Amino acid sequence: VSTMNAKTSCAGEEEASGMSNETLGESGCLGEAKRRQVIRVAYVIAALDLTFVFMQMGVMPYLAKSLGLDSVGFGYLQTIFGVLQLTGGYIFGRFADQFGARAALILSCASGSIFFLLMSLSTNIPLLFLSRLPGVFMHGIPGAQKVITDMTTPSQRAGALGKLGFCFGVGIISGSVVGGVLSTKFGVYVPTYVGLVGSLINTLIAMVWIPSRTKPKSDHHVTEHSTSQSGSLFSIREILRLMKFPGVMEVFIVKVFAGLPIGLFMIMFSIISMDFFGLEAVESGYLMSYFGVLQMVVQGLVVGKLTSHCSEMTLLRLSVFVFAGVGLGMALMRTVWHYCIIAVPMVFAFNMLATITDSMLTKAVPSSNTGAMLGICASVQPLTRTVGPTIGGVLYKQFGVSSFGYLQLMVNLGLFVYLLKSKIPLEEVKS
Repeated sequence: VSTMNAKTSCAGEEEASGMSNETLGESGCLGEAKRRQVIRVAYVIAALDLTFVFMQMGVMPYLAKSLGLDSVGFGYLQTIFGVLQLTGGYIFGRFADQFGARAALILSCASGSIFFLLMSLSTNIPLLFLSRLPGVFMHGIPGAQKVITDMTTPSQRAGALGKLGFCFGVGIISGSVVGGVLSTKFGVYVPTYVGLVGSLINTLIAMVWIPSRTKPKSDHHVTEHSTSQSGSLFSIREILRLMKFPGVMEVFIVKVFAGLPIGLFMIMFSIISMDFFGLEAVESGYLMSYFGVLQMVVQGLVVGKLTSHCSEMTLLRLSVFVFAGVGLGMALMRTVWHYCIIAVPMVFAFNMLATITDSMLTKAVPSSNTGAMLGICASVQPLTRTVGPTIGGVLYKQFGVSSFGYLQLMVNLGLFVYLLKSKIPLEEVKS
């Protein structure tokens, strides 16, 4: 009788909140307070994960230099890491769909532990390159996104996903500062020890606080192309199947191309900050902290409120339009102070675009495929990091810093006109 009562109350709660078991997995029976607690834990895991990532990013150039790796070799090291992240993003998403968000987060955190362990043992260049291999499954943000997607209704999703940008700001600031202090005072390997211990703690947090989730049931009312056709973790056919859902390809193209010029600029930023702005290393660190603060303010005070008052298509058009204005500003900027002003709308547009497109794309596919969709979205940044150094280097060398701005302006003006004229046939798929 108590079991029947529990099931009845669970069903009543789902009906009242407009959520189904399929939308929320096991979270449908967790209760609102428990769901909020799990989402907060996902934010904590994401913030810690990003902190450790930015710690190693700050230390890596010095560690590579101390082992005798030149700038060309360091470029190869970064490219390998980008390719691994690019390849692993979709595989990680499919893993999350098949085994649940909890298993995916544990895999990501455990891979981070192996990553930092190998880094701490890297006393020569081959070991340093070997330490990049676990990066194929290091996807803390997509893992947290999967948890949040399972724990929220479609109407809550954009705001909840947007708060992950706040975690990103925390990671930039704390990771850069802590990594710099530890490496300066105690040695270049100390941040890797901290990352190792922290990743192990993150793994335990995921194991204890993130509930297990059964695999989503199959859709019974959707069309043939809505049903997964492959049980393997990597399938080109599966990617193409997801892209055939109404509006998915259009939104994904906007997601890739709207932020591509800015992505190329940020990849070249370390060189631009030295050559064009004339900044010292410590000043570049202050600038990165400024970005982190902007990220936190935008995500904490702006994005969430806008998502509750405006439609997602309106916000998508707004982010693309602001990106076009940012491009014009970048084409005209001459000093680092100009860039600090431009950074405000740039951070806004970047975060809004990422949040809205992730929300729209996960709503447009069945709940059993949200992990794969998030994995595909997560592959955009590694793709930029992979091809960016070559394209960005050519643009900077041949045409100067202003070329990034003009490219940003032209691409986003074209996308804005496209979004105004076309009616993207997005429809929410419910399982």
